[in-house]
Amino acid sequence: MAVRQVYMDHNATTPLHPEVIKVLNETMQVFGNPSSMHGFGRLARQYVEEARAQVAGFIGAVPEEIVFVGSGSEGNNTVLSIMACPSRQCTCERTCGSGIVTTRIEHPCVLESARCLSDRGNHVTFVGVDEYGKVDFEELEATVNNRTGIVSVMMANNEIGTLQDIKRIAEMVHRKGALLHTDAVQAFGKVPINVKDLGVDFLTLSGHKIYGPKGIGALFIRRAVPFCPLIHGGHQEQGRRAGTENTLGIVALGKAAEMRSLEMNDEAKRMRELKAAFKKGIEDTIPDVAFNGHPTDCLPNTLNVSFEGAEGESILLYLDLEGIAVSTGSACASGSLDPSHVLMAIGVPVERAHGSIRFSMGRSTTLNDVAYVLDTLPKVIQKIRDMSTVYAGRK
Repeated sequence: MAVRQVYMDHNATTPLHPEVIKVLNETMQVFGNPSSMHGFGRLARQYVEEARAQVAGFIGAVPEEIVFVGSGSEGNNTVLSIMACPSRQCTCERTCGSGIVTTRIEHPCVLESARCLSDRGNHVTFVGVDEYGKVDFEELEATVNNRTGIVSVMMANNEIGTLQDIKRIAEMVHRKGALLHTDAVQAFGKVPINVKDLGVDFLTLSGHKIYGPKGIGALFIRRAVPFCPLIHGGHQEQGRRAGTENTLGIVALGKAAEMRSLEMNDEAKRMRELKAAFKKGIEDTIPDVAFNGHPTDCLPNTLNVSFEGAEGESILLYLDLEGIAVSTGSACASGSLDPSHVLMAIGVPVERAHGSIRFSMGRSTTLNDVAYVLDTLPKVIQKIRDMSTVYAGRK
């Protein structure tokens, strides 16, 4: 008998939306280079610009403020690298500081980029968060000064789902004369985003988190802010990202954004209901658990749970044998034996952090899926705990 398959790792990546598959099939023969002036190139350019307008419209931007990149990681690296660019142009309203301020719970691509820039001479500061993953606003405000060029705070944490008050942060950062970037890869398509209302200068998003393909993302760059390309070469993307455009990926991202605009609100409501039922089910059937992240200011689909006396990798593998896909944290950190830097930053004890699992639901998740996981998970946890001499001694 085949094992039932339940996918609860949508924060790592999502399956292609049927409409995205459809548009990919329809445009597979659009092979022209969008930079070419002949008919084949003009047709490809038309598709690229239509997608640019779709993405821009979904986040309240204008098309000229959208630059297509290869991934969210590339977008984040691009923004931070601006601070190391001696030719970047500052306006009279902005500081010309090159310092970087970010938080301790950012995605690895932000943390590692910041550390790399620190090694090259940029002043970098990492500010803390509270027990729920909310940025310490007072520490952040005290840290941003006239040496600060950019502040980078993720909108939604990929591991625990906590949402930040980006609008409030933007107002403070601009008052101090710096620029604000937000990594919105996990928030994009799950919660409403309007860049004008938020007041951000840069915003990063990715296609494969919203039922689009991997290998395509976009960067919002507010008009008139300092900028320096990460990838140099041709004139593509208004001279801001060299390299022949990934036409198919861009078209698919545009369609994925369009579908999110139609489905996001209803799906978010359904996700919150599933998440509430799932959380209650865990509380009712498994003792000694703790939930990580903010209880209300959080993504509707994400539940991070620590199971005392059960190691996370073992939980993942046993669930996988039952056809259930979950994560022990960020997919980018797979293979690391270190506890989650996010859970460490919010004060979770090391032992508990090692026993944490991230469940992230999506548009295909059903109540029956949740019921199947709730039927399977307690048995898995009990099996692992029975093998743990540390936990067994607590019985």
